[in-house]
Amino acid sequence: MGHGHSHHHSHSHKDVNGRNLLISIVLNIAITAAQVIGGIVSGSLALLSDALHNFSDVISLVISYIANKLVKQKASLERTFGYKRAEILAAFINASTLVIVAILLIFEAVKRFQNPQDIKSNLVIWLSIIAILGNGLSVLLLKKSADDNMNLKSAYLHLLTDMMASVAVLIGGLLMKYYQVYWVDSALTLAIALYLIVMGWDLLKNSTKVLMLFTPDDIPIDTIIKDVQTIESIKNVHHVHVWQLNEDEIHFEGHIDFTDDISLSEFDTILHQVEELLLHKYNINHINIQPEYGKHDNKEIIVQD
Repeated sequence: MGHGHSHHHSHSHKDVNGRNLLISIVLNIAITAAQVIGGIVSGSLALLSDALHNFSDVISLVISYIANKLVKQKASLERTFGYKRAEILAAFINASTLVIVAILLIFEAVKRFQNPQDIKSNLVIWLSIIAILGNGLSVLLLKKSADDNMNLKSAYLHLLTDMMASVAVLIGGLLMKYYQVYWVDSALTLAIALYLIVMGWDLLKNSTKVLMLFTPDDIPIDTIIKDVQTIESIKNVHHVHVWQLNEDEIHFEGHIDFTDDISLSEFDTILHQVEELLLHKYNINHINIQPEYGKHDNKEIIVQD
């Protein structure tokens, strides 16, 4: 069986990510504690809901931090892939918590609509400003890495949505202070919750696809097969599996039926051509090929194992 792979890792980049996550954890613990106390004292559901979201931020950041550390662990006989999927699993957990928190907030907002309460708006205003500053700093720390890492994107989204929620709470506090419009507290809570569901669902869907070994969205298997079959001596490509292991690795596994009974050295030359094609055109960097000649098996592209 032919096998090839090409990986590009940056341990220093992961160390920076870990440090930034740790700073964000400390900031969000402080924000959460302040908002819980402030929400209870002021009677603001929006502030308490923001505190609950901040608490979910803390949990998500801790999970992301642990995953960031685990992914550096080396493979072993018991764990042949090491902990390469730790960050994907963290993204799935964090996205799930976003959606769950949002549903809880919707229930609480509906209850508060039915039973509006007076709220101490000054406390709401000052605590929301503190939360905006703290979450804003955390967002800046993780923004650069969020584009190409699903784990950090999940943490980034938690922080970004919470910063936006804090802005909404600040606006609500100002409206309550100067216009005594107390129902806006519940309305903002509902808006925050709906936004969380939208953001969380997309990430939950993407991380689920990776965990379920679905073909990545940007990998056109039919086109890949046609390209590989243009290489001389290759008769048929079948029994194909393509999956994403983590943020850095896309795997291709398949059987290749050859037109002639070629030697191992000839196979190695062809394998190198396949690897170059899949890496440079489709960004597939881990390839497993089973060579065949005259074998009577199922020649369909996709075969259920």
